[in-house]
Amino acid sequence: MNLDLYSTPLWFGFIQAWIYAILLWYRGWQKNLLSDFLLGLLLVGMAFSIWEYMLGFSGINILWEELEFFPRSLGFAFPPIYYFYFKSQVDSNFRFSRKDIIYFLPFIIHTIYHVGVFAMGHDFVMSWKQNFHNKYGIPNIEFFLRMALEVYFFYRSLKLYLEYRNWTETQFSDTEKVSFKWFRNFLIVLALGSLSQWGRLLVDSLYNLTFYENWWDNLVGVFLIYYVCITGYAQVQPTKNLVFNEVNSSSTKTIETISYDNSNQPAIDLVLKEKIDKLMAEDKLYLESELTLADVANRLKTNISIVSGVVNSGYNKNFNDFVNEYRVNAVKAMLKDPKSKHLSLLGIAFDCGFNSKSTFNRAFKKFTNVSPKDFQ
Repeated sequence: MNLDLYSTPLWFGFIQAWIYAILLWYRGWQKNLLSDFLLGLLLVGMAFSIWEYMLGFSGINILWEELEFFPRSLGFAFPPIYYFYFKSQVDSNFRFSRKDIIYFLPFIIHTIYHVGVFAMGHDFVMSWKQNFHNKYGIPNIEFFLRMALEVYFFYRSLKLYLEYRNWTETQFSDTEKVSFKWFRNFLIVLALGSLSQWGRLLVDSLYNLTFYENWWDNLVGVFLIYYVCITGYAQVQPTKNLVFNEVNSSSTKTIETISYDNSNQPAIDLVLKEKIDKLMAEDKLYLESELTLADVANRLKTNISIVSGVVNSGYNKNFNDFVNEYRVNAVKAMLKDPKSKHLSLLGIAFDCGFNSKSTFNRAFKKFTNVSPKDFQ
């Protein structure tokens, strides 16, 4: 085996992906987390995306000598895997159903086709490639289908992420721990990686690049592997189970635009609004740093939808802004109180219900138009 400047970085990325995949599968098995299993599978797919060049530059020719035409990567399964990974992260109740198999049909068909031809033996494979596979442009069909799947699932994943972020604003007083910003960054990096790969393939078709010039694409894949390993594995798991899907998103929008024409409804809203005011002003519920809309609904012995409707219509705010405004006002009061002079600014913020510096700074400036330090 030849280890040099070209093969060694790819080996590091390949081994790194498998180590973290195993760690994720073990943690997923321990904690019953489908998302960890899928993230591990995603890393395996990324490892297989670089192993052709890794083995080639290492002088290992098994893929071309004994495994010619055998499927070499997760290929068509990769885009739906990262979509379902995020879906399972934001919805702890998510489980695969029969209808989800349609997303993996291209992968299944591709695998059956390649394994079926491979099983006929090496001589048949070479004849088939020359007289049918390459002759009718099937490699090009496979490439453009893969490209279409990447675009489609990137759109689905980004749409799900944006809807989820909007939803968290209506459910949580602190969205920092459930923001999944790393997945947003992963989508951005993935999009840039795909554009880089497509650009390289276009240049390759025009100028017939060497294997050494094509190697840079695989090095980008190694950096992406390290990013997903480190940030994906370290992603803080929410302390409370998340149950979000597209249905939640559409129902939230409906709640926000409800018109209260029923003559009895305003009275009910007023009673609930008074109870919510009491919870915040007298019971100081906003001091609970991980307060959620569900917690308020449980205190009021009603359902989340009703409380959400009252907050949106009665205060003209989403739940996140509603709670954080109370916290900001509490911080302002403590900053003006001489008894609090010995406390740090961040200490005061934590005492008033915030549990992260970034959330505190963002919320304070939103409601006062100045930074906490300038106000102080």
